[in-house]
Amino acid sequence: MVDLTERQARIIEIVKKNGPISGEEIASQLKLSRAALRPHLSVLTMSGHLEARPRVGYYYTGKTENSLFARTLRKIKVKDVKSIPVVVKEDTSVYDAAVSLILEDTGTIFVLDEDGYLAGVVSRKDFLRSCIGGTTTGQMPVGFIMNRMPNIVTTEPEEDVLEAARKIMEYQIDSLPVVRQVKDGKLKVIGRFTKTSITRLMTELGGEI
Repeated sequence: MVDLTERQARIIEIVKKNGPISGEEIASQLKLSRAALRPHLSVLTMSGHLEARPRVGYYYTGKTENSLFARTLRKIKVKDVKSIPVVVKEDTSVYDAAVSLILEDTGTIFVLDEDGYLAGVVSRKDFLRSCIGGTTTGQMPVGFIMNRMPNIVTTEPEEDVLEAARKIMEYQIDSLPVVRQVKDGKLKVIGRFTKTSITRLMTELGGEI
């Protein structure tokens, strides 16, 4: 069962009252950008709460994730849509890690320990926070500002995309490292699942409204 966020519940109420309604109109009522709204619409559509019709808009189905579309999404695995991860070593400087983030045009970098296993995650917000707070220099290891294991939300290749999308929305993060557990509980990073993965999949399955 997908637990809805407060914003997703508000979206459903808007669609119930005004549907069919376009994404632009929903974004306007919530005072959000279309980019910020899109992942929420993707989750609600995948879970079966909403349906989308090209050139018509979104409308409320009255259904939950037992819908045919949601069951279809349950059959699609993270391994089918994951992308290449952007990784750096834990001793990489903050400056070099920030350069990688910009050059790779990503919102999150996964940090590996000396043996190549997942040690932590660093995001744009972490870089910005460290700069504003004046707590780091460019040559400080990125390990000083990253979020460390075991406090990292992950997904696995065989997890369905609906569950992975739920994690992204519940924890309000940009991406999940796709991992495979190896010896001693260590995690090998084999990909990434992002908000872009969700919206790309939605576009491929049903087209964008």
